[in-house]
Amino acid sequence: MTDWLRRRLNGLPPPVRQRVRRLWLSLVPIGQCAIAAGAAWWIAVNIFGHPQPFFAPIAAVVSLGLSLGKRWRRSVELVAGVTIGILIGDLLVSQIGSGTWQIMLVVALAMAVAVFLDNGPLIPMQAASSGVLVATLLPPGGVGGFHRAIDALIGGVVGMIIVALFPVNPAHRARRDAAGLLATMRDSARTLVSGLREGDADVVASALESARGTQEAINEMRADMRGGREVSTISPLYWNARERLARISATADPIDNAVRNFRIIARRALGMTQRGEPLRPEIVDILADVGEAFEVLREMMIAKPGEEPDQADAARVLRTVARKAKAELVSDSTLSETAVMAELRSMLIDMLMIAGLRRSSAMATLR
Repeated sequence: MTDWLRRRLNGLPPPVRQRVRRLWLSLVPIGQCAIAAGAAWWIAVNIFGHPQPFFAPIAAVVSLGLSLGKRWRRSVELVAGVTIGILIGDLLVSQIGSGTWQIMLVVALAMAVAVFLDNGPLIPMQAASSGVLVATLLPPGGVGGFHRAIDALIGGVVGMIIVALFPVNPAHRARRDAAGLLATMRDSARTLVSGLREGDADVVASALESARGTQEAINEMRADMRGGREVSTISPLYWNARERLARISATADPIDNAVRNFRIIARRALGMTQRGEPLRPEIVDILADVGEAFEVLREMMIAKPGEEPDQADAARVLRTVARKAKAELVSDSTLSETAVMAELRSMLIDMLMIAGLRRSSAMATLR
């Protein structure tokens, strides 16, 4: 059944396929938000007896969101922002009434207090929106304001409980993001090699453009790695995944650095190709090996524990490539060719670190 669905998905037009995959990957967070919203409302109504606790489901949904990262912080910021907005709104509206200038004053004071207390973006927005609700739609003062603050707290707590009881697999997204980036680098390296061998500046430029377009994916990878570690801390179901998450998260900086080094290599290669300056065939061959090494790293990243290739397998492949990247290859080369080799060796160090080596060990491999 899974293979059939995958074939059907791959048969869709690329824009539709991308949207379907995005929806598929978001199904668990969407389900978490839906369950948390309903549970928060039920608790506020049936246990605490609040007649219209709409802050409870709102707080639950905002504290979770679709992003896995910083859910603890979002919950705290949300409750704090709602509380600040409610207290200031209740205090002012009960004394000065409601109207245009009163709303302006409530929003200004609520956001000012929130900014003074914390530099996060969520607290000021929640403080302002809660203050506006009090100033326009909700009766101020008395027990109602206290109930609204309690509702926000209920929503935030319920959100965290849902994360603990129905968690997203903390390693899945992180591995998927890293593997996707490594696949992009594999393809970019192959394109770069093809362009260099053909002397085609347009092909080399397309490799550079592909590498330059990875920053959003890098940011998403980092966010999902942080979120995965947070889930493995909150949920007892994934406490045993902490060590694995730590290993996966340790690849974030080396992957980022490898992509940056590849961009420099591609940019210098583009300049050489445009000037009609050939790059030594031995270096181009090493770049071809680098492309295959990126594929091994991708397979390593998506392999389950105990499957191959593992970090040791990837490190063996990269050591073989590193032995070819000798500084002597450019002992009598131009400045541009020497610079390409220097960045190539630096990128190999990053790739060895993705495979689990410490930086000192990776550097020793290239001495």
